[in-house]
Amino acid sequence: MFRALARTWSDFAVARPTLAQLVVFCLLNVGMTVLQLVMMPVVRLWLGATALEDVSFRAVQLGDYFVFDYPAGPVSEGGGGLAYFLAVQITLAVAQIVNFFAQRNITFKSNSNPWWAGFWYLIAYVVITFGAAALQGLYKVPIYDLFITVWGMGSTGEAMADGVTMLINALISCAVFFPIFKLIFRRDDLVPAPAEHALAS
Repeated sequence: MFRALARTWSDFAVARPTLAQLVVFCLLNVGMTVLQLVMMPVVRLWLGATALEDVSFRAVQLGDYFVFDYPAGPVSEGGGGLAYFLAVQITLAVAQIVNFFAQRNITFKSNSNPWWAGFWYLIAYVVITFGAAALQGLYKVPIYDLFITVWGMGSTGEAMADGVTMLINALISCAVFFPIFKLIFRRDDLVPAPAEHALAS
């Protein structure tokens, strides 16, 4: 049965290579999302035990709006401070490093220059980080308020809100990264040299 499934998948991957890559890409992203969902509460708990939660963090001002805006205080009150910012960035960075190697070697089976691919991946990661942070400024407070205050779920609601924000970040990454990966994780198949023909004597 396993051989039959492997053969079916192999035939599908040959007939529809981009769609097959998209399927594997999505499955690996689910794994990365699970990794983030596990890491985020742990890193937040670790950093929340420090004084970093009481340190306000604001960066990249656009008029009256800050792309990165983490007021000091508990995240349940719309804050989280530097602790929350670092928790998000550490979690994303670890997941993206793992994702880089997994997507390059498993999904796209790329044999292109890894340093060049890594350079473009880093640029894409920075751009997506800024975009996701800008969007998070719109949905972070309402989501935490919904779970913690409106639904009265307390610390459980806070953990669930962590999960929802991570899922939103993962969906944004999926939508943007796949076409970028298609460009940077190329596979240059070696073309065999033409056979030499013996000269007729």
